[in-house]
Amino acid sequence: MDDLALAIRMAGIRKSFSGNVVLNEVDFGLRRGEVHVLAGGNGAGKSTLMKILQGVYSLDAGRIEIDGRDVVLHSIHEARQAGIGMVFQEFSLIPTLSVAKNVFLGTERLARSHLLDDASSVTRTREIFADMGVDIDPNMPMSKLGTAYWQLTEIAKALAQNAKVLILDEPTASLAKHEVELLFALVGRLAASGISIIYISHRMDEIFRIADRITVLRDGNRVLTAPLSELSPADVVEAIVGRKVDGTLQWRERTVDRSGAPLLEVRALSAGRRVQDVSFVAHAGEIIGLAGLMGSGRTELARCLFGIDPIDSGTVHIHGKQIELRSSADAIAVGIALIPEDRRVQGLVLQHSVRDNLLITQLKGLRRGPLLNDRKGSATAAKLIQQLSVKTASPNLAVGRLSGGNQQKVVIGKWLGTDPEILIMDEPTAGVDIGTKSEIIERIRDLADAGKVVVVISSELPELLAVSDRIVVLRSGSIEREFERHEIENEHTLQLAIQGVSS
Repeated sequence: MDDLALAIRMAGIRKSFSGNVVLNEVDFGLRRGEVHVLAGGNGAGKSTLMKILQGVYSLDAGRIEIDGRDVVLHSIHEARQAGIGMVFQEFSLIPTLSVAKNVFLGTERLARSHLLDDASSVTRTREIFADMGVDIDPNMPMSKLGTAYWQLTEIAKALAQNAKVLILDEPTASLAKHEVELLFALVGRLAASGISIIYISHRMDEIFRIADRITVLRDGNRVLTAPLSELSPADVVEAIVGRKVDGTLQWRERTVDRSGAPLLEVRALSAGRRVQDVSFVAHAGEIIGLAGLMGSGRTELARCLFGIDPIDSGTVHIHGKQIELRSSADAIAVGIALIPEDRRVQGLVLQHSVRDNLLITQLKGLRRGPLLNDRKGSATAAKLIQQLSVKTASPNLAVGRLSGGNQQKVVIGKWLGTDPEILIMDEPTAGVDIGTKSEIIERIRDLADAGKVVVVISSELPELLAVSDRIVVLRSGSIEREFERHEIENEHTLQLAIQGVSS
């Protein structure tokens, strides 16, 4: 490759933490005006490589060139001055401030009086959005805008700092389908204008649609760099995982015995405006998929079944016996567990260790008099770490330092340790790589094979179709339709049902 065509060149990058090699002689080149996907499994080294480019981490060895000049980046500020901008998966905006104030947050424009020049910020923000080809009122409070506009504002914030290189980290993770189209159109316009984009994503359909080239990292090594026109999705998956993933994400018909009484029965359940007269049954060994648009009541139904939100009317029965769900403690006591939608906010205590997060649901069983049996706790945590293949340097490492997929495994592990009869999983594969997705799907099948009821909520329709025995479609808090899996021909059929369109 002609180095003159490169906006970024990273050569021989090495980085270790406490003797653990995270990046091993990694090369990465980004051309001017290209969209280059950076992919890899959780813990592959993607985040570390990008944090070195941002100046968050120093490199142990190697060199970085920006526009053909050697640079040493000691801080995020220096990276910004060099034209590097990053849009994180988690937003860094303040809801109560206007769009313009968020765009210039931390880099506020000042008038000659040294007071904030709000008028200038509004004018410049309007110019940036015009260049981006989007229409957003700079004076609008962020709290009144949808998720897609938060994402666009994050991009505008980077461009306001004269970014020539944009790093987009899982930018569609929180977006609806029509919002994704808006983002893709913008990425295309930015690349055409000469801005170089590093696009971090686990989603195969996005990767092949939006990018020019891809680099795959695995276990801290670069294993592939190639134009996507020369690759198939199977090639990319194999590079990420290190092996062929045969049929994991394909539906496998399972036999469920429904001749007896259901393990779980929900009768005419209502709660507020988001759950209205919902009834369904699930037999032992059955995987129920819950499908629907955002706001359809899927998560609210899960919260009711786990005792978080109060039930206004209707009943829940387990093994034919009506149960009261006034709290999460009630749900746990009758064998219900919930993997929540947002693992970082609802599922984990990020500052605490992997070990402590895995054991937090099992403290009662670890008591030895007034104290906890540390030896038993450590053995239990080690068993779960091994069982779920959690990649961590130590059980005592803060769980917030793990990759997203390994954090998700810890959330799943802490509930598997309670041996629930009914496991509700809300977006269990969100933001995890293809290898971890296949592991989670296999784990769901194993749990059902062991006689559990697994209720899966997912916006990823291919995964919902791959794992479900039966799919319940929710719309405006009520059940719209219910399908046996074999009745659904393909993703298009399910999408029509979710949208309320007869096929």
